[in-house]
Amino acid sequence: MTAYNEDSIRSLDWKEHIRLRPGMYIGKLGDGSAYDDGIYVLLKEVVDNSIDEFVMGAGKTIEITVNEHKVSVRDYGRGIPIGSVVDVVSKINTGGKYDSKAFQKSVGLNGVGTKAVNALSTSFVVQSYRDGKTRIAEFSKGELVKDEEKTTTQRNGTAVTFYPDDSIFRNYHYRLEFVENMIWNYVFLNSGLTVNFNGQKFVSENGLKDLLERNIDTESMRYPIIHLKGDDIEVAITHGQQYGEEYYSFVNGQHTTQGGTHQAAFREAVVKTVREFYKKDFDASDIRASIIGAIAIKVQEPVFESQTKTKLGSQNIGPEGPTVRTFINDFVKKALDDYLHKHSDTAEALQKRILQSERERKDIAGIKKLANERAKKASLHNRKLRDCKIHYGENHELAQQTTLFITEGDSASGSITKSRDVQTQAVFSLKGKPLNAFGLTKKVVYENEEFNLLQHALNIEDGLDGLRYNNIVIATDADVDGMHIRLLLMTFFLQFFPDLVKAGHVSILQTPLFRVRNKKETIYCYSDEERQRAILKLGGKPEITRFKGLGEISPEEFGLFIGKDMRLDPVILSKEQKIIQLLEYYMGKNTPDRQKHIVNNLRIEVDIAEEQKIAEEELVA
Repeated sequence: MTAYNEDSIRSLDWKEHIRLRPGMYIGKLGDGSAYDDGIYVLLKEVVDNSIDEFVMGAGKTIEITVNEHKVSVRDYGRGIPIGSVVDVVSKINTGGKYDSKAFQKSVGLNGVGTKAVNALSTSFVVQSYRDGKTRIAEFSKGELVKDEEKTTTQRNGTAVTFYPDDSIFRNYHYRLEFVENMIWNYVFLNSGLTVNFNGQKFVSENGLKDLLERNIDTESMRYPIIHLKGDDIEVAITHGQQYGEEYYSFVNGQHTTQGGTHQAAFREAVVKTVREFYKKDFDASDIRASIIGAIAIKVQEPVFESQTKTKLGSQNIGPEGPTVRTFINDFVKKALDDYLHKHSDTAEALQKRILQSERERKDIAGIKKLANERAKKASLHNRKLRDCKIHYGENHELAQQTTLFITEGDSASGSITKSRDVQTQAVFSLKGKPLNAFGLTKKVVYENEEFNLLQHALNIEDGLDGLRYNNIVIATDADVDGMHIRLLLMTFFLQFFPDLVKAGHVSILQTPLFRVRNKKETIYCYSDEERQRAILKLGGKPEITRFKGLGEISPEEFGLFIGKDMRLDPVILSKEQKIIQLLEYYMGKNTPDRQKHIVNNLRIEVDIAEEQKIAEEELVA
């Protein structure tokens, strides 16, 4: 037994602790392929401080630049007090957010944010401009390396530039789509704010109404967006054609991607108000089916369930205020009821949507009951699912890392199962190609055993509240059949669970196409260009192996590709992409447009060989 005495006790300083346990402060690390990876949390922590300045009436413009690994944020607020610049970014539990008069309804209250960014960056520079003076402090991994003060003619405000530490965030890169979504949320929630990002201007006039219009297909809306605003609360509601429920919830400008007490109260309040308006006891699931809603509230001293602030735990609006539940219920009851009385067309369209959901629910009730009983029995000994020990939503620091790999065939699932992390990684094995779900009703989810078992494995039948894995990773071979299975699975998710994709939970696993090695070194290559570079690097005549399928990769090697260096391609829907049109084009009947696209993009072997020859010549040069 290991000795346990006074020598076993260690005391870490702030930067050592953050670097040793970064997950406690910024959630999962990741390489930037997921919207909630740590590099985006670093950016958010810095921008949050600028937003707090705007909320307090100081500075209407924020400038953000993301250029490869360099991130810069400049605001025109009051500027950090000159004498406190170093302390604010390097002393835990130091900051202006503890003074409730200076920051009444701030996003960050625990004095950790910028300290975590500082400690997890190879270079972190903060500069405050205040009343003709400026102070510049430069750090490296939390260590102060430069501190100077001088006069300036620049406008008041704060500038922060940092480079995330690539020894912690391995192979990272910022996906600009994720950064843009973050910035859009900031401007939607802060009327009058302008954010200039990489030369593009972001501004919103209609708040959450603009948010819904940007994130949904407006052509599929059953009625115009209901937009309601009050003191410290704003909501927007509509119903679409999609399955499931979709919510965007915010607290003090923070996007609470996992919801919390405010989102639960909002869902409850909508059901209660609708029942009372129509004087009919509709089933809650029929009222909320296909709903798309957004809610933003402001709370004094909010309590979140983790440092990354993705789920609100506060029960009260403030120290002396009502409960969150009462506050939201009272507002929605009056504002939504008034709106429906004044807009009879919207009230009629909403009622038709509810009655349609009721008919659809009753139509599949019988098959749903049988399917759920079958799934319940299968779950006791589900050979398709190799589960993990920790699940998403649990109060555990590894919950953000939970992953379900969806594989094709037993050989691939066998390799992943043997090499996975049993704490956070689960495997679901498909048998052959799944059904093309495009154009089918949700009844097929219960009739098709494989779809039903997958739905139960994810626990998303009644929405995302019970989602068991943060990352759903499609892991198929990089051949024609594997690509087809990817499309079929993405069609399934987009057809029946589009909110799962929109929330950034679905990704494609990249696995190496080649292994290039000699006696001293092995290099795994994910493209032909990488293969050519590896050959040049190793020199001579290295051994080259082409992986045709995941089953050919040994469990020992597979462990290298699903660990800290895992490469993922997120499934991202842009505003321009309409789900129905997208699925119709790729997964519908063989339309003339698709035939024309295929013919125009056919590649023949001679072209590929010629391109490879040119590429090799360029690399040698």
